[in-house]
Amino acid sequence: MRWIVMFYSVIILFCGQRVYAQRLQNDKLLLEWSHTKEGYRLKGLNIAGRGLSNLSGEYLLLYSAGKPDSTPDLHYADTHPGGFSLKEYNYLVRNWESNLSPVSMNTAGTAIHFYPDKVEKTADGLVFSGTSKDWDLSAKWQLDERFHHDILVNITLRAKRAGYYSIATPTLATVKDKQPDFAMIPGYFQSNTVQHDLVLSYGYGQGIPDKPVIFRERTASTLSPLVTKDGITLAVIPEPGTGRDPWEKDENTHNLWKLGLSVMNREGAYTPVAYHPVLGQTGSYMDAGEQRTFSFRYTVQPADWYTVYNHAVNDIYRFPDQLKLKTTRQSVSDRIMSMLHYLDNDSTSMWHTFQYKGLEIGAQAYLGGVVGSGRDAMKNSDYGAMWMLATITGDSVLLKKRLPAALNFKLAQQQAEPGFFQGAAVGQYYLWKKQRFTEEWGTYVEPVALTYYTMLDMGNILLFEPDNKLLLQRLRLGADKLLQWQHADGHWEVAYDDATTKAVFKDIPDLRPTFYGLLVAYRILNDKKYLAAARKGADWLMREGVDKGAFLGVCGDARFVADFATGQTVQALLDLYDLCGEERYKKAAIAAARIYTASVYTHPIPSRAKKMVKGQEWEDWQISQAGLSFEHGGSLGSANLHGPIMLASHAGMFVRLFALTHDSLFINMARAAIWGRDAFVDKTTRVASYYWTTMNAGAGPYPHHAWWQVGLLTDYLVSETSLRSRGNISFPHGFITPKVGPHTCYGFAPGKIFGKAARLYMPDGMLKVINPQVDYIAALSTTNDKIYIMLLNDDDEAQQTVLQFDAAKVKKGQGITASILDETGRKEGMEITSPEWQVQIPPFGLKILEISLL
Repeated sequence: MRWIVMFYSVIILFCGQRVYAQRLQNDKLLLEWSHTKEGYRLKGLNIAGRGLSNLSGEYLLLYSAGKPDSTPDLHYADTHPGGFSLKEYNYLVRNWESNLSPVSMNTAGTAIHFYPDKVEKTADGLVFSGTSKDWDLSAKWQLDERFHHDILVNITLRAKRAGYYSIATPTLATVKDKQPDFAMIPGYFQSNTVQHDLVLSYGYGQGIPDKPVIFRERTASTLSPLVTKDGITLAVIPEPGTGRDPWEKDENTHNLWKLGLSVMNREGAYTPVAYHPVLGQTGSYMDAGEQRTFSFRYTVQPADWYTVYNHAVNDIYRFPDQLKLKTTRQSVSDRIMSMLHYLDNDSTSMWHTFQYKGLEIGAQAYLGGVVGSGRDAMKNSDYGAMWMLATITGDSVLLKKRLPAALNFKLAQQQAEPGFFQGAAVGQYYLWKKQRFTEEWGTYVEPVALTYYTMLDMGNILLFEPDNKLLLQRLRLGADKLLQWQHADGHWEVAYDDATTKAVFKDIPDLRPTFYGLLVAYRILNDKKYLAAARKGADWLMREGVDKGAFLGVCGDARFVADFATGQTVQALLDLYDLCGEERYKKAAIAAARIYTASVYTHPIPSRAKKMVKGQEWEDWQISQAGLSFEHGGSLGSANLHGPIMLASHAGMFVRLFALTHDSLFINMARAAIWGRDAFVDKTTRVASYYWTTMNAGAGPYPHHAWWQVGLLTDYLVSETSLRSRGNISFPHGFITPKVGPHTCYGFAPGKIFGKAARLYMPDGMLKVINPQVDYIAALSTTNDKIYIMLLNDDDEAQQTVLQFDAAKVKKGQGITASILDETGRKEGMEITSPEWQVQIPPFGLKILEISLL
């Protein structure tokens, strides 16, 4: 297309859809076909006065008499410097080899290109048809009466010869000179740059592939390949239900391949394409006389990618509608308090202590993959959540047994002795049999790990313990090492080898928020050199990463393919904006956040269909992937095998982004991730599973995930409370948690409740809220004479709940009075003197109980 402006001599009629012999027209679109010796070609595609060039209208079928070969061609990776050996990454090998198979690389079968030779006018569209000795095809085209930028197409293929068939969406138009302004397959890549290194584009999502790769729907978060040129975006959106259902009835069907997506046609021209069925896959084999139908739509809009992407998510796949289905059996708030009991228990939480260099260090068992582990790896996760939960509950086990040993673990994790790695965290994990710290998947040290396990963890502890002189010294030690390792242009290396101290992973750039550690240093130590360096690092990341849609992940076992660190980049830039006030940081944060929404599944559309999981019946929406995000997606990430994760660290941030932008996609994704996830929560511990595929297996080999769950759920509740009170209830937030996403901690300083100072305060047993649709957080005034209970209705219908309050958990003595406040702080009704109240809350609403302690 070059997608350049052209003008037609036809008159566009602005009064609904018109159908001519070879023309479809409404107030937005005009499509015209002309008959040539090849058949009917598209000669005009006009969008409200603007036209596309490089028009085609060509159809494509793929055919193979036998099942296509699956042998990968590993030479495709030769474009990557040094090749792409994955011998040390057993989690990735199978995916990568599958990625390079003939079907995936779009070289399998025989390509049948043709233009239909017949057209028939119907009451609401045009029906094109073509035939050969092996097949008959008919394609009905019509304009959507509701969405006037959309063209509905229904293709039916009938086989005359047995074999494997695949139907491709016809090529409307292609990009001139093979230089799209932007192209995207949500969940795989999004970029304004063509990348000729297939490992970076196909493996890491850093650029647009220069080959007609066919991507699987299992990690396509939204089923809509799209291409933008000269301000016009063209997308293909398959009809809902075309792609695989990850749990069709009573078993995991996540890996079925029914739909293929691409941004380049078989001939190598950029244009969005979908394939159904996929050659050699489910439904592609037909005996003579059988037929297959493929229904989809094109959308052609004079708009950016995000507008068209939102159309696919909200209008076609009806993402917001799932919130109407959601109910829950236990509130988020009650889950947090249940996990307090889990974390207090040494056995269930797998808590252990060891002597290490004169310190008693404590952590939880980690039974996942760690290089060199003999099932003796130990790890702590969310230090901000640990100190937060201990502070706001006053729990004695946490305060006396967990925090001191966890603090010693943190001190032992950092190299304090002189040397190349002085100040750095020498490993995420402690191997107690070998009495040493190590990284997840190799003997190296990452600058971003210094940011995570030194700067963020120590920074969050220092928010609660600002006078801890040893921690202040250690934080400065880490900050100075980050300064020393930063390159002149602002970037960092991915890692340094333990033994040689030479930089490793030179083939991939550090497109991660490593700079954030220096922002932490500035906030705690108030030294401007750290802020200047943080800004330099952020500027580099914005230029090389955000602007190009390219990111790197932080999971060593996945060789750092893009993951939840992209969400951390968003919050890191927002925090920098809060410090500096420069609009460019806010703009970059919003741009990165829009990209990160493509890490969230929006299909299939959740329903009430009954399904069986491990002998228990659930409704489809209860086990749906829609609303859940990747650990890492793309062609190599864990979502290929395991689906999404429950650890929705981004939820609170998405609530805040909605408050900032009024973009409803953010709030709907936040709520879809958190609400009604009972099918994934262990009944005993109330800890959610990590991967979707395990359903309700609990923490499993990752007991430390409970801390991340406490952190992200609290962040979500505090952010929702601020949103619903229009900012009149707010609490200062801490620093991003390490590794898994952007959620932050609270409770280290008072916030404001309608102008009055109060601290988060939730001692175990103080509250009982009967209705699980109602969440709550509580705070104690700094004058210690008022308790505020914020009640949130997490439903689209009004809710009523009974609330019971145990004043003895707060202070000794007799007597309380209470008033109900609305979201603006206005009192409703009379004062109440009993310890039990009944409260009505409007849909998605907020009520506050103000309790005066007499």
